Amino acid sequence: MPYVLGIDLGTTYTAAATHRDGRAQIASIGSRSAAIPSVVFLRQDEEVLTGEAADRRALSEPGRVAREFKRRVGDTTPIMVGSSPYSAEQLSAELLKAVVGMVTRLEGSRPEHIALCHPANWGPYKKELLQQAVEIAELGGPGKVTFLTEPEAAAIYYASTEQVAVGEVVAVYDLGGGTFDAAVLRKTPTGFDVLGEPQGIERLGGIDFDAAVMAHVRNAVGGSLDELDEDDPTVIAAAARLRDECLDAKEALSSDTETSIPVLLPNVMTEVRLTRSEFEAMIRPALANTIAALRRALASAGVEPSEVSRVLLVGGSSRIPLVAELVGAELGRPVATDAHPKHAIALGAAIAAAAAVAGTSTVALADATSVVATPEEATASRPAEDAPAAGVAAWHHDPTGRHQHRYWDGAAWTADVSDAGVAAIDPMGSPGAAFAPSTPTEQAPTASGPPVPPQGPFPGAAASPPSGKGSSRRAPILVGVAVVAVILIAVAAVALGGGGGGGGGSGVGTAKGDVAAGKVFVHHVTVPKDSVLLIKAIPQGRFKLVVSVATDFDTLDKYKTVFGSTRFGSGAVATESTSIFSDVDVRPVPGAIFFVDAASTANDSLQLAIPVPFGGPLDIAVSTLDAASGAVTLQTELKSFNGPSTNDGGVGYSQFVDAAYNGFLNGAEQIDRQRNFTVQSDFTTNPNFKFLTDQFSSLSD
Repeated sequence: MPYVLGIDLGTTYTAAATHRDGRAQIASIGSRSAAIPSVVFLRQDEEVLTGEAADRRALSEPGRVAREFKRRVGDTTPIMVGSSPYSAEQLSAELLKAVVGMVTRLEGSRPEHIALCHPANWGPYKKELLQQAVEIAELGGPGKVTFLTEPEAAAIYYASTEQVAVGEVVAVYDLGGGTFDAAVLRKTPTGFDVLGEPQGIERLGGIDFDAAVMAHVRNAVGGSLDELDEDDPTVIAAAARLRDECLDAKEALSSDTETSIPVLLPNVMTEVRLTRSEFEAMIRPALANTIAALRRALASAGVEPSEVSRVLLVGGSSRIPLVAELVGAELGRPVATDAHPKHAIALGAAIAAAAAVAGTSTVALADATSVVATPEEATASRPAEDAPAAGVAAWHHDPTGRHQHRYWDGAAWTADVSDAGVAAIDPMGSPGAAFAPSTPTEQAPTASGPPVPPQGPFPGAAASPPSGKGSSRRAPILVGVAVVAVILIAVAAVALGGGGGGGGGSGVGTAKGDVAAGKVFVHHVTVPKDSVLLIKAIPQGRFKLVVSVATDFDTLDKYKTVFGSTRFGSGAVATESTSIFSDVDVRPVPGAIFFVDAASTANDSLQLAIPVPFGGPLDIAVSTLDAASGAVTLQTELKSFNGPSTNDGGVGYSQFVDAAYNGFLNGAEQIDRQRNFTVQSDFTTNPNFKFLTDQFSSLSD
């Protein structure tokens, strides 16, 4: 079935969405997330790499990579990639060509039409350069590509999810990775009209906030960074890891009040603390400039703030809590933050592309479109797949529907699963006899080695799973989940749940194990819905503990759907991106790691609380820092907890937890925020984990 494609060519990330048969959906063009980095790498043989592949190669050859070139559109000074000069539109063409190629492979055919977005403040010259990029990329002849502004696309997407009346005025505040746009639009019977002149700041976005965090780290460690040899491959890799840690810290502060940034460099190994208030002080002047630009956009449109029905926050950086606070305070109007602000523009562009093909208005298409803001497996053009054959080991689509692929060993389905090319062990085990094929095809037995997961959404050419060293299979990990926030949820659970536990979980109690250097000790529990799992890990020796929690991909997807506006909804990334696991073999950990905490001092216990609103299997993995080893006692207990509504994408839930936690740290005996909590002791600073409430008594030493 034909489809159309919408593309959001961003400064730091590029996203794409398809529209087919009344359904708009984000295309999963990345292996770790739906979007890909806006990065181009030129190999020595002059082959061009883009996206994640380019980002990886840039670690070893930073002189052959181009980033943030969207900011350079219109600049006549060439961008040197290796020894070759490129214009920004040439680099954009390479990225566009790659994106269309990825979607074509996923869908099985090229799109019938493409809609491409650009900043609202681009003039005729830059729009002409974007048209040239489309021609260089050979995306289609006249009439095959529609251009629209990013605020228009955001408004179209919003109209597909919320009721917007004709004549209603909305303001769009688009703070992305590298640029800022502000525009005012009025809903018409056929679409959205831009009022006045949109305003923008071309060099302001998330990467500038990352740089501010990096500067904070630089100041904290003195002159250590300046002493490094920038040509040393070890230094290059360590610096890249530090930049990633700064990014993770920035994102973590959207749901947490403080975080620590590991600094693991050849000449310094430490941690730098950063609080939300410190981060907000860094970025407040820049955000003040965006508010001023929004004011100018309103003035150009001749619109008073009171005439605006709502302000749409778009772009990944709009998730920063201070953004909504400042915008709401300045305009005094409702602020709408989408659960997936990074996807809104691509989805709106896909709807616009469908309207162009149908010859109808974007309003009509938006009203008739159902939107899937998270990527799903493409099914429209799936190639025919042979049935499991007796004696033939191979990957097939998972008959249970819990994962993309499952391994058939020639006689039965196994617990080996794969999602987006990432191998794992299904915590729920192998499927039962009910899923066995009725009459497996009889073929001669075929010799096969260990199962290697297929890449992408369809079985095909196998590729090695992600690995940090050797052939170790890596579990995914959701980086930056707010530790202190979920700990507070346990406090709420205790006060609200009385003495009652979460119900009939299994594996809950006390377990003891040995943690070898570079290995993990894994303990499995099953948790009922509307519960909080309390965990205490006690080291039997002088070493620093690391406790992580994993679940199956289905449960992780539920977190992504319900908590899409918070760090809980960010999905999973490979453990290689987290230095804490750089020397740890996490192959025994089933499913996707989504929670990590590490002790700052040797011999310290770790106390955690994991909310499990959906119920499901959890695996607690214990490892150590600094290649240490020792015995550990693991204590777990269940508490009932039914948290605030998550109908807003988890925003209210996170704000509730943040407010309660702040009051808790400030010594408030009674925390009043939607519910009341009576707290007897701050167990986050109590190494014995005693006297929080009577219900915690079983977790004491």
